[in-house]
Amino acid sequence: MWGVSMSLRTSKVAALLLLSVHLLHASALPAASSYEFNAYRMQQYNLHQDKHGCRGAIVVAEARSAVDTSLTRRCVIMKLPDFSTERYLEAKKQNAAAVLILLPQNISSVPEDIVQGFMVAESQALQKETLMPVYVVPEDDQLLCMYEEVTQAAATKSASVLVRVLRSIITTTAFQILVSSSSPIKPITDTTIITLEGVLPGAGEDPPTIVITAHYDSFGLAPWLAYGADSNGSGVTVLLELVRLFHHLYSDPRSQAPYHLLFSLTGGGKYNFLGTKRWLEENMDHAESSLLHDNVAFVLCLDSLATGDELFLHVSRPPKPGTPQYSFIQQLEQIISARFPWVRFGTVHKKINLQEATLAWEHERYGMKRIPGFTLSHIENPKSELRGSILDTMTQVDIRKLKRNTVIVAESLARFMYNLSDKDIQDNRLSALMTMITSVPRAVQLMDREPEHTLLISSLEQEFKHYLQQVHRHTFHLDRRYAHTDTAKIFHPINGLKQDFRRLL
Repeated sequence: MWGVSMSLRTSKVAALLLLSVHLLHASALPAASSYEFNAYRMQQYNLHQDKHGCRGAIVVAEARSAVDTSLTRRCVIMKLPDFSTERYLEAKKQNAAAVLILLPQNISSVPEDIVQGFMVAESQALQKETLMPVYVVPEDDQLLCMYEEVTQAAATKSASVLVRVLRSIITTTAFQILVSSSSPIKPITDTTIITLEGVLPGAGEDPPTIVITAHYDSFGLAPWLAYGADSNGSGVTVLLELVRLFHHLYSDPRSQAPYHLLFSLTGGGKYNFLGTKRWLEENMDHAESSLLHDNVAFVLCLDSLATGDELFLHVSRPPKPGTPQYSFIQQLEQIISARFPWVRFGTVHKKINLQEATLAWEHERYGMKRIPGFTLSHIENPKSELRGSILDTMTQVDIRKLKRNTVIVAESLARFMYNLSDKDIQDNRLSALMTMITSVPRAVQLMDREPEHTLLISSLEQEFKHYLQQVHRHTFHLDRRYAHTDTAKIFHPINGLKQDFRRLL
């Protein structure tokens, strides 16, 4: 029922843009024969029998503006405002050769409505498969000049006959996009997902366990550009600050609470919480001494907490009065209403639907094992485009709101156990942790491939070891034995899509 087979392909390629120009006017583009730059291919994956993302890679086509009326066998050049679901579908309908999206260097300068519109189109584009290659490339001066010229050319087509004739006499510009690959895209059959865990032992004999968890991987149109600041770098940041705060409390036996605190950072969250699934299987099916076998008070999953003035607690079934999870929710409500009355708080009840291909939230993995849990997030709809976008960068993070949400979680937990002041939470540490977590893209197919990604995992592990006991690293291999179960079949990234500006005078 819950088996998942995913195939993912990521591409970082070098692109070549050839220019053919009769230069009788002053162009902003240099008279160079070619211009080469890196672009990033839209990802590709299979979920059950459904195929998603981009299956094409090779491009040899003339560049055209998105507003051009004729896109057949052309490479459509779009900036963020151009990329909408309607224009993307129009390009597919006209059998465009490819789509090349120019990504601004400074996302913070992009109006919020443009960002939201792009996220919606990005999410929609990944819902279905396409043979049309789709690439994303960071903007630079040469690419922007190329964009302006193809846009002007498209505008000329709608002008009067006299204007078109005069312009054709003055200049004719053609840009050709060349994308080639030196090697075929192959599945990655040895991808690993790493989950970290650590414990703060509670006082007394056989105390109940509170599990606090967050997934650390990211998702977006192009994996090499998916930094996942809010989703879910913020959840990881809040968890690491909770680790530090409660370490100080537990380090003194006099302030040790009668609860085990089990912290976990899981991989594969963006692919049906695969790391959580494997970790639970390993702990509950094979580890006799696991704290998950004992009395679990509740599991608190942290997901997307870096912005907004809303907080939602997602549950699979409403907790009953008198239970630990019910008492914790009461603490949340009291703290928010007393200290942050402008924050809208609500509980969202969604039953686990075994007919759906994917789970909505991480706590549902625990619910399937009959472990009570919930997910705290500023996002109400689990299918929100905010949960997977290449525009989810540090510009989307509000450190003040991240601290506020950290205070809410920390104080709610502390009041559930004992008193804690928000003055202990460090703003500069929150900023430093967010910077560290978003220093590299964290798409699941990249995490065991590059030195900087393995270094990030090691840094997270060191944070655990500094404050926690019984720290373990769990590595799960996704190989062909699980091709038709709940795993991912990953494809090797292609490094380099070469595009070259060439002018023939």
